[in-house]
Amino acid sequence: MNPKVTFPINPDTPVSHLPFSPVARVGDLVFVSGQASVDATGKIISDTFEGEFRRSVENLRKVLQTAGCDLNDVIQTRNYVRDAEEVPLYNQLYREYFTAPFPTRTTITNCLPAALRYEIECIAVARG
Repeated sequence: MNPKVTFPINPDTPVSHLPFSPVARVGDLVFVSGQASVDATGKIISDTFEGEFRRSVENLRKVLQTAGCDLNDVIQTRNYVRDAEEVPLYNQLYREYFTAPFPTRTTITNCLPAALRYEIECIAVARG
């Protein structure tokens, strides 16, 4: 039997005007689309790398919560860093939000448009 697929959402979930769902849950697996430095309406909030990183991860946390998860439930992240010279700061900040044993991770640099410095997506396992 195939597990049910749901697309949880609540008023705190950051929205996008692009054609994708922020989160999909299939059984206990939770898939979160890329989260960037946006406000609740989807407007890009430009900032320093650190500011954008923190806002993006907090948006990720909000989306995870709609599916019954938190950052501790993340098993894989994919990260997009606009400027490769930000990677040392990225690694430092990442350790503030994710701890050992760390989720599996992929990081791609020099890949975002000028309006964004950082974006993160993930897979998590829901509790119960």
